[in-house]
Amino acid sequence: MWTEQASGSGTRRRRERSPEEELHTAQDGWWQMTFRALRTLLLFSIILGLSLLLWGYVFQGCGPSPCKTSVCQDLLDLYLASGNTSVAPCTDFFSFACGNINRTGSPFQALAEENKRRVRRILETPGSWRLAPGEEKAFEFYNSCMNMSAIEAAGASPFRQVIEEIDQPELDVLLKQKQEPNYAQILREYLSYLNRLVTLLGGDPTKVGNDASYSLFINSQLNQFLRPGEQQQAQGKVFEMVTIDQLQRVAPAIDWLSCLQATFAPMSLSPSYCVAVHDLEYLKNMSQLIEKDLMKHRDFLQSHIIFGLVKTLSPALDSQFQEAHRSLSQKVGELTGRPPMPVHPRWMTCVEKTEAFFEPTLATLFIKETFKPSTHSAAMELFTTIKDTFISHLHTVPWMDRETRAEAQDRLTQLQVKMGPSEWALKPDPARQEYDDVQLGPSFLQTFLSCIRSRQARVIQGFLQPFSSHRWQVLPWGLKASYSIPDHVMVFPAGLLQPPFFHPGYPRAVNFGAAGSIMARELLHIFDQLLLPGGCPACDTRDLQKALLCLERLYAALPSPKGTSFNVSRTLLEDAADAGALAIALKAYKKRLVLFRGETILPNLDLSPRQLFFRSYAQVMCRDPSTQDPQDIRSPPTLRVHGPLSDSPAFTRHFRCPQGALLNPPSRCQLW
Repeated sequence: MWTEQASGSGTRRRRERSPEEELHTAQDGWWQMTFRALRTLLLFSIILGLSLLLWGYVFQGCGPSPCKTSVCQDLLDLYLASGNTSVAPCTDFFSFACGNINRTGSPFQALAEENKRRVRRILETPGSWRLAPGEEKAFEFYNSCMNMSAIEAAGASPFRQVIEEIDQPELDVLLKQKQEPNYAQILREYLSYLNRLVTLLGGDPTKVGNDASYSLFINSQLNQFLRPGEQQQAQGKVFEMVTIDQLQRVAPAIDWLSCLQATFAPMSLSPSYCVAVHDLEYLKNMSQLIEKDLMKHRDFLQSHIIFGLVKTLSPALDSQFQEAHRSLSQKVGELTGRPPMPVHPRWMTCVEKTEAFFEPTLATLFIKETFKPSTHSAAMELFTTIKDTFISHLHTVPWMDRETRAEAQDRLTQLQVKMGPSEWALKPDPARQEYDDVQLGPSFLQTFLSCIRSRQARVIQGFLQPFSSHRWQVLPWGLKASYSIPDHVMVFPAGLLQPPFFHPGYPRAVNFGAAGSIMARELLHIFDQLLLPGGCPACDTRDLQKALLCLERLYAALPSPKGTSFNVSRTLLEDAADAGALAIALKAYKKRLVLFRGETILPNLDLSPRQLFFRSYAQVMCRDPSTQDPQDIRSPPTLRVHGPLSDSPAFTRHFRCPQGALLNPPSRCQLW
């Protein structure tokens, strides 16, 4: 039915709906609402299904899976052997990770010994290598060193020939102790040692006692001149550049130009030549002592040369000389509380000497044996991630001003890194490896002396070469990373990038927690100067000092191992590097997890990937706390673990540490 309705613009017609039509319209609206609801529900179901599929893809297909390779099994065995899982990790993580370290030994010490065994395997399989002319002398030297029957048969005769070139004064010895409480007993042990040496050399032991007491007195005087390393560093006098002429005026008792010319021949030296002196004040005092007392006892100086030779040449001498020195070290150690000289098997001594004399040859072979291209690329990838994370992390450092931050980021960007082998190890110079000046035989001592002269000549020849940019030479089997300030180059030797700290087949959590934290620590040490008083004038010194004080108090509140003591102020720079390294390595690891799927874990360890990261960090620090040197610039190993972990909220979260636990303190610091 239609009706008309008047309006200002005319008349409009309007159709009125019947009751039946109204009913149909209401039904249509209900169906439309139902359809929209069903469509929304269907869309939600699809999204939910896709989410579940994605979750299954990420967390089931790419979630943590056990690493069952042989390298992971070896690492698992080490972790199970060195740790004590009965200890609560939030209370004593050091014992949790390193509780049985006395049984397994320090991982650094174990790795150093393993690297020695690797070199030994190389030296005992000469037929496996393609050698350049002259390189076979390295293998002949090692075999001669291992031939103890020939060395024993020669006895002291070869060494007596060397002494005849020096002259035969009354024999004497140096004691490096000052005002020891057991002075008389120590003196008797030294006299016994000297008597034995003189007997071995065919001399008259009755002449030894006359000068022994005087020798002890002189050496105690020399000991008083020594200054601790931190004192020299605080005074900015670790190294001082002086001319030879200036050195002569400061310490006139020694003819420095003649001595240096004899030592560094064929270098051409003059009085105006600059030298780097480690402790100029010590040389000054030593010169005064020589002028005052030692010139009256010239035989003492000659005797010192003799006994210096005994120590230097002992690996090439009859085992009775080595046994005499070892016995002395043992007895003096008992009297002074110092550790005795370690006893090494003969093969290890021979490996060390072969490494020293034939480094170019063995470096190349060691790299070929232990540092494959895949290891190099994986290590470079790890370092790049750590460095990039540190660059971005600098934005979060609260005490650093904008200009200092930009300079620090620029330094990190321009930093060069040498990972594993050096250029000279990959492309050795054949001329350096012919060893024409090395004469083998007739006795091993003569071979040993020839190798000493050859090595010295190579060192001097290196001084005569033009200084190449970014020149670096680190022992490939070494374990210590280094940083060259002039070259702005950081070096990580191949010997360090080995299990248990790094392997391309390890879970990422292990590589980032162990090797990654080592890399981050070395990067942080580049900026140690900023933390020293006046080291960063533009920084917010109030915030910086507040953070340093916070860290110092954090470490001071942690319990020290029984029988150990340390100075928190002396270890502060190392503590800062440890805490910062853990934070940066963890952030880099998280970044890697976002970019790459397929994380693995160690089976049967019951640790998540992030828990494994912290476990691997602690493994680097594992060693016997009782071996801590009171003068060490690093904190005891327990604090190197507990300090950074207690400063990490992530550690507390992933191990669910309750409030009040040792490693969940009420407040934390942010230095780096």
